[in-house]
Amino acid sequence: MMNRPLRIAVLRDPVDEGWKAMDLVGEMLTDQWKGAFADEVSPTSVDVEIPRLARRLRLGDERARFNADRLAARFLRYPAHALGLRGKHDFFHVVDHSYAQLVCALPSARTGVYCHDLDAFRSLLDPNRDPRPAWFRTLARIVLRGMQSAAIVFHNTLAVRREIERHQLVDPGRLVHAPLGVSSDFDAAVDDDDGAVEALGPIAGRPFLLHVGSNLPRKRLDVLFELFARLRVRHPDLRLVQNGAELTASHRAHIDRLAIGGALFQPASRHIERRTLAGIYRRAAAVLVTSDAEGFGLPVIEALACGAVVVASDIPVLREVGGEAALYAPVGDAAAWVGVVDGVLGGDGVSPPRELRIAHAARYRWREHARVILDAYRSLA
Repeated sequence: MMNRPLRIAVLRDPVDEGWKAMDLVGEMLTDQWKGAFADEVSPTSVDVEIPRLARRLRLGDERARFNADRLAARFLRYPAHALGLRGKHDFFHVVDHSYAQLVCALPSARTGVYCHDLDAFRSLLDPNRDPRPAWFRTLARIVLRGMQSAAIVFHNTLAVRREIERHQLVDPGRLVHAPLGVSSDFDAAVDDDDGAVEALGPIAGRPFLLHVGSNLPRKRLDVLFELFARLRVRHPDLRLVQNGAELTASHRAHIDRLAIGGALFQPASRHIERRTLAGIYRRAAAVLVTSDAEGFGLPVIEALACGAVVVASDIPVLREVGGEAALYAPVGDAAAWVGVVDGVLGGDGVSPPRELRIAHAARYRWREHARVILDAYRSLA
């Protein structure tokens, strides 16, 4: 086996599931292995299409139908497909721990799982914080059992490792630290053709704050909206750009109560091209990461790589990733956030130097991510 490139199947999330961060991780790993490490590894990208069973039958509302089809893909179609891969590859790499149930269909001694955070298991580890129905907890146990069976469990931060160890989920000897990287699309160089001006059309050159993330409760969009409303009192021309979240009826009601709807802008596409997003990062007065929990926080290093000022929640993961290159505010404390962000907008010198921000982000490289993961499988071989 050592005399030829390792054949590794990279099991990715279904593209139609819409988890762009997981799509990025799978894409970057596969591209690095096919490029810089082609003489050592031969990767095969694997996924399945989400079936349209519930959606054809029109059972329940649209979201419920899609979630039912997602479950069919996760626990039926994908494991069945994985069974057919067993003898075709030397190793198997599951890009997203929420698909760790695939390990049960693969040779576990030759399979690794990348654990981004413990959210998928929160209903088991802390049921008071994340109460779920019995069927959900049953599925979560299957996923957790798969991750616990894997030969290697990769993690992106030491904070995630400490949480895994605290709950005694995986033997520490099987844990491997493999931080994520920054795509080459994200850099500080001015690019007049990046498409950002067109994407930001309605902003019309006004100063804006940027938030990049989904509508998951842990992203704390409520805090984002509250602090922005308070800042608008001091900076009437300020705008808020949010990219990536599908706003719910509750979010829109909150926006209406704060009377900030006219100052909130979401680009026409929630998932714009990386090059355009980089241009938006570069133009932002500050990038805000208001989450109360994260596994890594890709927007932190992407924004820093573009030279942007980042203000993030003061939690261990974001402190670890952002280091001294970012600013921090207490989780959920809108008043404290206003003080920090207002200092940035006022140019009072609180922001870390631009050179420091860019240099810090340069430490996170997809090539190193790919190298660490490949070496772990080579050690098994």
